Amino acid sequence: MDFAEALRWLDERINLESSVAPAAELPRTPPRLDRMVQLVGFLADPQQAYPVLHLTGTNGKTSTARILTRLLEVAGLSVGTYTSPHLESITERIAWNSEPMDQNAMAAALSAVASVVPFMDEPPTYFEALTAAAFRWFAEVAVHAAVVEVGILGRWDATNVAEAQVAVVTNVGADHLDYAGSREAVAREKAGIVKPGSILVLGETDPELVDIFAATPAEGVWLRGRDFAVVENLLAHQGRSIGIRTPGASYEDLYLGLRGAFQADNAAIALAAAEAFLGVPLEEGLVKEAFLTVGSPGRLEVMSHQPLCVLDGAHNAPAAAALGSALVEEFVEPRRWTVVMGVLRPHDPKELLGALDLEGARVIACRPSSPRAVPAADIAAAAAGLGLESEAAGSPAEAVSRALALSTAEDAVLVTGSLYAVGEARRALQQGLG
Repeated sequence: MDFAEALRWLDERINLESSVAPAAELPRTPPRLDRMVQLVGFLADPQQAYPVLHLTGTNGKTSTARILTRLLEVAGLSVGTYTSPHLESITERIAWNSEPMDQNAMAAALSAVASVVPFMDEPPTYFEALTAAAFRWFAEVAVHAAVVEVGILGRWDATNVAEAQVAVVTNVGADHLDYAGSREAVAREKAGIVKPGSILVLGETDPELVDIFAATPAEGVWLRGRDFAVVENLLAHQGRSIGIRTPGASYEDLYLGLRGAFQADNAAIALAAAEAFLGVPLEEGLVKEAFLTVGSPGRLEVMSHQPLCVLDGAHNAPAAAALGSALVEEFVEPRRWTVVMGVLRPHDPKELLGALDLEGARVIACRPSSPRAVPAADIAAAAAGLGLESEAAGSPAEAVSRALALSTAEDAVLVTGSLYAVGEARRALQQGLG
């Protein structure tokens, strides 16, 4: 198959990312990995050809994965990275040394997956097929290590056929409760990625949840605040000035080229994970290089000035609250914020806007290209219910164009609510919108 044919084949798979029905309404069959185990088995278990660092968590997974990748790269390793969802192109999900997979390579990898599907007891889902393609390609290019982000929760996620040497949990929030039921259940599902003999790098510090992770078969648990920590976290030009201690070293005067105080925690988790994997602390010069050069598109990303235009894919209340705090700290207060918001079910736009807490903001609602998208009119009504001026637009591109047209040079525009909305707006901005 060529790239277009491969994408058509992939789109024919069941895709839970775009499922309209909430998890509670989906057919309730016991969760299992049998289908994924069979699929990678037909591909000769490529996920066993290299060490894996496996990441889960409610927020911060992708940024942590990108920082961890850069740390391993500057240490001299060839690194595969698997993240989701993508912003603009599906090829972004699978990267080698921070460069997205090219279209020909993706077509070849998906063709290999498609070739074994006729022998399976039942066909794979969209995410299973894509995960298998990533595992196969990483084996083909002979990476030294793969940094693999979980899709949903952990225990029954397609990525969990990998036997990771290092497991990473960034945090545990109240997301995906329609799948797991409670925050404690979410923690238990995330703990399912921890394999016997591995090291768990745990960013979650709630004592009740820590006990759940302590019961895993990990050889050791490195806990944030106890075994590693951020010891300094200051605002710097277009980033953070931070200090971090790990079990093996202390690092001072590090510049992290990512905005938002929360990125320091992600950096500390990534640095601890790199140390756990390598078995030794990294040289300070290598850490400085990695932190200086890392990027995380769509996460507090500034696209333009006058008016300021910021993109951030905060899609749940804790992420929105952290974003609201970061906007206050990071930017000189604009005359007015205009929030372009697109949201996917089951997230509540009123809850997101309340957590964001941008007083006097104008809201322009939009509908991203997903069957799960909340109607723009519903988002606008939620904003009006909070006493905010609001209107409904069409696509994220149309909404950000409208927001920029309404803004003066002293105003600011924020695109948020979903990475799907952010990706569509980002593409339009890069093509010269506004």
